[in-house]
Amino acid sequence: MASLSTTTSTAAGDSLRSFAGLRRETRILRGVAAADAPGSQLRRRQLGVVRASRTSPRLNGRKLRVAVVGGGPAGGSAAEALAKGGVETMLIERKLDNCKPCGGAIPLCMVEEFGLPLDLIDRRVTKMKMISPSNVAVDIGRTLGPDEYIGMVRREVLDAYLRGRAAEAGASVINGLFLRLEQPEGPGGPYRIHYNEFSPAGGGAGERRTAEYEYAIAFQERVRIPETKMEYYKERAEMYVGDDVSPDFYGWVFPKCDHVAVGTGTVTHKADIKKFQAATRLRAKDKIEGGTIIRVEAHPIPEHPRPRRVLGRVALIGDAAGYVTKCSGEGIYFAAKSGRMCAEAIVEGSENGSRMIDEGDLRKYLEKFDKMYWPTYKVLDVLQKLFYRSNAAREAFVEMCADEYVQKMTFDSYLYKKVVPGNPVDDLKLAVNTIGSLVRANALRREMDKLTL
Repeated sequence: MASLSTTTSTAAGDSLRSFAGLRRETRILRGVAAADAPGSQLRRRQLGVVRASRTSPRLNGRKLRVAVVGGGPAGGSAAEALAKGGVETMLIERKLDNCKPCGGAIPLCMVEEFGLPLDLIDRRVTKMKMISPSNVAVDIGRTLGPDEYIGMVRREVLDAYLRGRAAEAGASVINGLFLRLEQPEGPGGPYRIHYNEFSPAGGGAGERRTAEYEYAIAFQERVRIPETKMEYYKERAEMYVGDDVSPDFYGWVFPKCDHVAVGTGTVTHKADIKKFQAATRLRAKDKIEGGTIIRVEAHPIPEHPRPRRVLGRVALIGDAAGYVTKCSGEGIYFAAKSGRMCAEAIVEGSENGSRMIDEGDLRKYLEKFDKMYWPTYKVLDVLQKLFYRSNAAREAFVEMCADEYVQKMTFDSYLYKKVVPGNPVDDLKLAVNTIGSLVRANALRREMDKLTL
């Protein structure tokens, strides 16, 4: 019979706790402490996996125990699925009122797939305006159906809702800072997680950590603007591209319940993030003038999937796995989906928490996730390399977005999270038009270069 031990000690005035589960404990890691590897990408693997439950021992007298570190969309979704599946679950989140600098856009399919209540959605965006470096604006959204939209949420609201559902399902939600993970001393030994548990009255900033990995810095300001100006953003979001707002990403103005989120991000020029933010505000000046900044947020975001996302009985999901996409910067849906997929693999492999699992069970989650979404990551990676490399290329990108076929393909892929197969004739026309846009944009760049000499 496996043993469970809990020890308590004191460190720097905080309650430093550690726990060890059953003889073979499973842990999911998700959080900013995980480092991303430069240049990594999703890899499609062909692996022969044998279900651990066929050969692993039954856990007599106790359920499988899982610790989920990080309470965002990935952690909340994982904890809920684990708890519903009969697994003893602990969800550790360092900041329960977290307001991550995130645009907060979610695809239509997520609302139904994750059973999100409609009152969780601040705005239903049906109009997207893409603005080029030279301020040429293209309206996007003409192909949307009457019931189709992009949902806009506040992360502090969405994350709290998902954690609440996990708690209702039976997960223990702990307000604490993950510190370190102790590896098993020998084969079959327990993992031990150390964390600072914050008391309701105590608080505390926790321990600062650094890591060498390629990540994006996102900077966002919540701006409350006059109601007359807010009417413009009632069903509209804006994306600004150009070297002034970001050399490798875009600036945004996304509507929320009673304010707009104005932000930008970058991987390559992190030290200049405030300069890019000021440029984003300047580009949107006429529409947000008279507004009051009510909150400022900044956060590192891993932007490349890690080459190793499973090791032993540890798996990475959400931001820790690097599931933020290139080009669009989307991460909420993929975080929640990865958390649920990983949890489902654990529940299945452990036969609802009654048996131990091993790495083979966790790799089932990777195989399923990569099979479904690897093409999406690859396409967006190519698009970013092609169209975000210069202002001339960005002008071509915005021009291309005016094409109705491009809009339909883009929205269908985004709203339903599938790479939509195109019409061969229309694909050929699109290729010719794209080349034409790039040629015109490069010619414009050469003329502009002459003027600056």
